[in-house]
Amino acid sequence: MLDKDAKIVVGGAGGFIGGALIRSLKNQGYNNLRAADIKPLTEWYQVVEGVDNRVLDLKEKAAAYAACEQADYVFNLAADMGGMGFIENNKALCMLSVLVNTHMLMAAHHHQAKRFFFSSSACVYAADKQTNPDITALKEEDAYPAMPEDGYGWEKLFSERMCHHFTEDFGLTTRVARYHNVYGPLGTYAGGREKAPAAICRKVIEAQLNHTGEIEIWGDGEQTRSFMYIDDCVEGTLKIMNSDITYPINLGSAELVSINQLVSLVEEIAGVKLKRTYNLSAPKGVRGRNSDNSLIRKELNWEPSISLREGMRQTYEWIYQQMVNSQKLAKAS
Repeated sequence: MLDKDAKIVVGGAGGFIGGALIRSLKNQGYNNLRAADIKPLTEWYQVVEGVDNRVLDLKEKAAAYAACEQADYVFNLAADMGGMGFIENNKALCMLSVLVNTHMLMAAHHHQAKRFFFSSSACVYAADKQTNPDITALKEEDAYPAMPEDGYGWEKLFSERMCHHFTEDFGLTTRVARYHNVYGPLGTYAGGREKAPAAICRKVIEAQLNHTGEIEIWGDGEQTRSFMYIDDCVEGTLKIMNSDITYPINLGSAELVSINQLVSLVEEIAGVKLKRTYNLSAPKGVRGRNSDNSLIRKELNWEPSISLREGMRQTYEWIYQQMVNSQKLAKAS
């Protein structure tokens, strides 16, 4: 277990998952926490009191070294990323995140950190294994021979290899989790970086508030995914960091759903039925992707367990409140 008095650094702490991780650590009694992110504090998803919160561009070597000073444990979740609409149209920006991973690994090694966690992604998996909506769940070895998502997936796979070689060459203990589509309250739901669960919640709520009765779906809606609730992601991240797992491992839900089914679920939660239109030219990613959890069950006797229905209910309620409040503010002004 992480020592309660240890210096713990979270890179990307101003983001959705990083903010949730910092809050969880604080709530569990870890008091020597440092949070670093490129965004101004006013733009952080969560700012946790009693934490050494720093605005740092971790792509810069000096900033990464400052972030990791005296660190015992480093979690690197910092990345320039978003949903499919973002990563398909910003491949160079996504790949520049390799600078963050490079400099954070160098900094952790330089400051003699005990352990380093890297948040990888299911986007590392070979595209030819994801061509069918009725996909066989992806096992860890399916990342090779390598043919990951262009841009973002290559950056993640390369950084996995860096972790491996920093362990091999320098003795830095590293842990790598391949996240599968994390969602939940306090996440992005508009602006182009949102993922499917939040985007669909937003579109259903817009249809309600604007009385349009319609929703646009990207692709034909038959593409499949699994989605992991944020609480499961944080719990799994800490379990993997504390584990003896030396190889990249899946961290995701095994509950497969099509985008059409996800829309139907949100309609049920909202108590509406909308007319669907399909934008076949919109970014839609691979046809099918699901997490095989055999290894994480074997290693940890655990896997993500919060159901999609329960997670989406909580996510929908939070986004609905945000959008209603925004509408009220707009009318008041």
